[in-house]
Amino acid sequence: MATVDLEKLRMSGAGKAIGVLTSGGDAQGMNAAVRAVTRMGIYVGAKVFLIYEGYEGLVEGGDNIKPANWLSVSNIIQLGGTIIGSARCKAFTTREGRLAAAYNLVQRGISNLCVIGGDGSLTGANIFRSEWGSLLEELVKEGKISESTAQTYSHLNIAGLVGSIDNDFCGTDMTIGTDSALHRIMEVIDAITTTAQSHQRTFVLEVMGRHCGYLALVSALASGADWLFIPESPPEDGWENFMCERLGETRSRGSRLNIIIIAEGAIDRKGKPISSRYVKDSSKMGMEAVMALLEATPDTPACVVSLSGNQSVRLPLMECVQVTKEVQKAMDEKRFEEAIQLRGRSFENNWNIYKLLAHHKLSKEKTSFSLAILNVGAPAAGMNAAVRSAVRSGICQGHTVYVVHDGFEGLAKGQVQEVGWHDVAGWLGRGGSMLGTKRTLPRSYMEKIVENIRTYNIHALLVIGGFEAYEGVLQLVEARGCYEELCIVMCVVPATISNNVPGTDFSLGSDTAVNAAMESCDRIKQSASGTKRRVFIVETMGGYCGYLATVTGIAVGADAAYIFEDPFNIQDLKANVEHMTEKMKTEIQRGLVLRNEKCHEHYTTEFLYNLYSSEGKGVFDCRTNVLGHLQQGGAPTPFDRNYGTKLGVKAILWMSEKLRAVYRNGRVFANSPDSACVIGLRKKVVAFSPVTELKKDTDFEHRMPREQWWLNLRLMLKMLAHYRISMADYVSGELEHVTRRTLSIDKGF
Repeated sequence: MATVDLEKLRMSGAGKAIGVLTSGGDAQGMNAAVRAVTRMGIYVGAKVFLIYEGYEGLVEGGDNIKPANWLSVSNIIQLGGTIIGSARCKAFTTREGRLAAAYNLVQRGISNLCVIGGDGSLTGANIFRSEWGSLLEELVKEGKISESTAQTYSHLNIAGLVGSIDNDFCGTDMTIGTDSALHRIMEVIDAITTTAQSHQRTFVLEVMGRHCGYLALVSALASGADWLFIPESPPEDGWENFMCERLGETRSRGSRLNIIIIAEGAIDRKGKPISSRYVKDSSKMGMEAVMALLEATPDTPACVVSLSGNQSVRLPLMECVQVTKEVQKAMDEKRFEEAIQLRGRSFENNWNIYKLLAHHKLSKEKTSFSLAILNVGAPAAGMNAAVRSAVRSGICQGHTVYVVHDGFEGLAKGQVQEVGWHDVAGWLGRGGSMLGTKRTLPRSYMEKIVENIRTYNIHALLVIGGFEAYEGVLQLVEARGCYEELCIVMCVVPATISNNVPGTDFSLGSDTAVNAAMESCDRIKQSASGTKRRVFIVETMGGYCGYLATVTGIAVGADAAYIFEDPFNIQDLKANVEHMTEKMKTEIQRGLVLRNEKCHEHYTTEFLYNLYSSEGKGVFDCRTNVLGHLQQGGAPTPFDRNYGTKLGVKAILWMSEKLRAVYRNGRVFANSPDSACVIGLRKKVVAFSPVTELKKDTDFEHRMPREQWWLNLRLMLKMLAHYRISMADYVSGELEHVTRRTLSIDKGF
């Protein structure tokens, strides 16, 4: 993560000009990137030009290249497509076309270009950059520009943002538009599921992905599809009969639904396309880009701004393009295993987990281990996905698998049930908790819990839930000195919309909650379309943790987001209200203020409503909305389904390894700190953190970690809302940059 000096950045931006264009196919999230690049550029003192209709507008010039101001990108963050248009341009592929484009840029003093598009668009940008010097020389010879002008703009800096729903560009975990495409696919699958189950049908669903099977693969993982076809891994010869036999087996075991997903570029081993019709007949990320441009030197190669975990990184553009081309070359040469590896660790991991969970496999040998799975705390989307994958992984390992209903209380009451492979079928897309969940901690039932652990001979406990799950396992570990039965392997899978469990950057359910809040805010703003100027005060959930309010605020372009971790006083509120009042005197008609439910004891949602209403009288009126449990309900997002599936598998594999390590003389005895852990994604790496070690890093009074990575995002929220940032605000000296609308990204593990 780059260290940033804001004052130096403003000085470097002063007097510079940045052009931003979108090229190739449109992708949801492009407008958010355009907005971020524009506002960040203006914030640091640069002139920003919007280039309409992609490279075509760059070549034609004129009114296609317009200077942008702060309001030019107001209220676009939630819009699909691209407001500045995108067009494929044959002229730009010629030197004559690029000569015209260079002239149009130099005329406006633009020597920094941000291109949002696919690999073809970014490759074209790099060619343009490499020719820039010779293009200016030619313009000088033709008398179109002077020698001094050519000298002033002698270098063209390029920063690329990858926009492609196929997620087919190497070097980034997820391209702009992919997440929205996954959401649309999952909506379709969820919609047809009930019909398919009612009529015992098999649905064949073809998704986009001419050269890359990412959309199909993640959709298959998130839906529990029975069969998957992707370009990177063609099926073996004779797959038709094998697939039909497999589908028949699942029907004979009671399954009423079969889903087959095909990427549009799927092929067989001979390179012949596999169409959905044939299968049916057979089976019946903008801010980092601005900084990259301003910090570029004449020797800086063109870069692409990519996502790695929850951070933005800059990678050499052409290196990424080359790896992307190597994937296609490997597929053309039928080196399919290598193609999957070239796609990256995340793609390969998704493929391996899909193969593990898609079909019922009998374990080579039955173990003597028994493990129990339970949900604890408030319901969170993705819980059921984690339970499903944990159950099936445990069965694959040969263990006896129990599920416990109603959390620790259910364990105390003996609500324990052995489950099989098909008992968790259809759980992936379900919201809430199919097992039932309660907040009760084990301390109230310790004796009875110990008794049932002994009765059912439970050797390992997988607890999927929120802060209570973590705290509950910690209580069990601390009671080991009194009860030998608690010397078993334990693992916590964090699942809570609040994202407040120590030991992980992301909790299951928080992505779904952010999306629910984001969609609600978009609708709230839209509801007032055509009315007079209005400011909305929206209260989010999250307890004392301000993750939901902060990330939602960035995603919807909020003017402010009040949270507990970022203390504020009446002077801050006064400044915010004055800022809003001045803003609403302009062409802007909507304002949005988010408030985390426990951000302040006295500055309540009602207080903020009264304050903004009173101070804005005559300029704008005010409305309040409390999102409440809306953020807990609904079907889980593709990310939470995928994330829950992966965590469930990895937790079981870790527990199995621990069980084998502590098995002595026919019994399990686990008493070391590392035998009870929280599994979580930390800086893109899956880590198992002992609950006893996390204790010192936990604020138990406010139920959250003492340090939270996302607090660095607060500065960006203020910058994009046009607040003046003082150096006092910039405490950490570091700035997180986000190039996508949401943080619901494939974390690449």
